[in-house]
Amino acid sequence: MFDAEATLLYVGKAKNLKKRLASYFRKTGHAPKTGALVSRIAQIETTITGNETEALLLEQTLIKEWRPPYNILLRDDKSYPYVFLSDGNYPRLSIHRGAKKAKGRYFGPYPSAGAIRESLSLLQKTFQVRQCEDSYFKNRTRPCLQYQIKRCKGPCVGLVEPEVYAEDVRHSVMFLEGRSNALSDELNATMEKAAMALDFERAAELRDQVALLRRVQDQQSMDGGTGDVDVVAAFVNPGGACVHLISVRGGRVLGSKNFFPQVGIEEEVGEVMSAFLAQYFLGGIDRELPGEVIVNVINDDFPAFVDAVEELRGVEMVISHRVRGTRARWQQMAVTNAEQALTARLANRQHVASRFEALAKVLGLEDPPMRLECYDISHSSGEATVASCVVFGPEGPIKSDYRRFNIEGVTAGDDYAAMHQALTRRYSRIKAGEGKLPDVLLVDGGK
Repeated sequence: MFDAEATLLYVGKAKNLKKRLASYFRKTGHAPKTGALVSRIAQIETTITGNETEALLLEQTLIKEWRPPYNILLRDDKSYPYVFLSDGNYPRLSIHRGAKKAKGRYFGPYPSAGAIRESLSLLQKTFQVRQCEDSYFKNRTRPCLQYQIKRCKGPCVGLVEPEVYAEDVRHSVMFLEGRSNALSDELNATMEKAAMALDFERAAELRDQVALLRRVQDQQSMDGGTGDVDVVAAFVNPGGACVHLISVRGGRVLGSKNFFPQVGIEEEVGEVMSAFLAQYFLGGIDRELPGEVIVNVINDDFPAFVDAVEELRGVEMVISHRVRGTRARWQQMAVTNAEQALTARLANRQHVASRFEALAKVLGLEDPPMRLECYDISHSSGEATVASCVVFGPEGPIKSDYRRFNIEGVTAGDDYAAMHQALTRRYSRIKAGEGKLPDVLLVDGGK
């Protein structure tokens, strides 16, 4: 559906096109969103597909490419984070977003950066794999604080052999692959061998590693088997919508995340759920798909969605609605989290709006800004210089747009040159069509 200026307004599919279109042009019974859409329609174009699956895939392709204002929209999949393990004798674990250009292994994507930070914190405590920047690693002459608190083995100054470090990396990979049970068994066996050889220091180290893993397994256990499951709950009220996702792989909870899709007033919760499943699982990203998705609401589009998943990704997926026992408790937990997250978001939105209005008044702007970017420079005695970018919108922090830039080739302590490099890199990408320009730009780079 297009307006008078040929701007795409809405993309939809239907088994019976005549019936679907007639529903839009009834004189009564419209939701406000539908009424607003109909008032702008000037042209309608149709495409006939071979079956429902083809229609669903075409619909998602067009929505992703054009992002029509009257469709339910999720954020760009490109911003989902991964755990990245670099190559080399002493690999580094880190959070990664964006294109996979660097050589190494990528684990994920994870539902949220918080889930990754928890995993990295555990791996740092358990196996002491380094997480420092390569520039920091190469310029060390003595161990840093992480070594002193036993969260790194000091590979930067040769305090650990490559073979020993490689074993710690291998164990970290087993954990990230979801093989924590096999990892615990292996560590237990190694611990017993160390004790038999009277290497009690090594045995104690392995004992502590096993204890940490068991604690995490207890926290992450779903008590519902060892399969791969995503639990999805949608909640809608007049102020917006929230979808809460809990990801479970191999019986282990990887994390959870709230999504706030762009919806119209009085959007049907079933439509929100259908749009989320299609965009999240068929959005083009190479995501590991579960064998089962537990939902809190059903929709007539689900059979076509399941067929599309099998055709496009080769995965036989089951959508479950009526569940019992532990799965029912997790379903209710997802619903509760979605409700609470949306309530908190709406309250915060009003608070942030008042602050943006005050900022507009101070800066002499006619309207409150819709996007605010803030930059700062940080370094350690002139070394390992980085620039950070945080972004705020009318609803608060836009954490998916936060960025960090490793600064290279500038004089130590020169904040102005560092800021110039960060802003040039950032806005060169925006000029090329990646990202949005801010209404207000704040920089902190000296007097």
